[in-house]
Amino acid sequence: MLRTPASSLLRKGLVRSVPAAAVASRASSTHAISKPTLANIEKRWEGMPLQEQADLWMSLRDRMKGNWNELTIQEKKAAYWIAFGPHGPRAVDPPGTNARIAWTVAMGLAASLAIFGTIRSFAKPAPHTMSQEHQEAANEMLKKQKADPITGISSENYTGKGQVQSPPRGN
Repeated sequence: MLRTPASSLLRKGLVRSVPAAAVASRASSTHAISKPTLANIEKRWEGMPLQEQADLWMSLRDRMKGNWNELTIQEKKAAYWIAFGPHGPRAVDPPGTNARIAWTVAMGLAASLAIFGTIRSFAKPAPHTMSQEHQEAANEMLKKQKADPITGISSENYTGKGQVQSPPRGN
């Protein structure tokens, strides 16, 4: 085994090995990103593969870790657009989305009204206890029984309707 000062220090754990990718990223962060790579990034971003997007963003991020005065105008614009541009979750809705939503809501309301009307047309008539006469009779019975004599229908100055909640029957 070849014994060099660096290998012996590495073996003792005094110096850590640096991965080749880290060396490459440090080297790439010192050079400007090529103009063709950044040209029309706004139009090309959505069509780029995810790996290319990630690589471009990482290289821009590495460049931004250094002195920002060394960044080119294209790099600054690309970094801003990638971070804050209208893509992904910030993308603008396609034209006609609001109209499609409005029509869907209107159709849902119309369907629910149709279902309601159909159910009501097959419903049984209201029970006889819902007539105004029956409810007035219930009021008289409560007064005879002296129900709720402090604040209710049997109290001296009661002005409420009591049990009456239905309109009079129309002939």
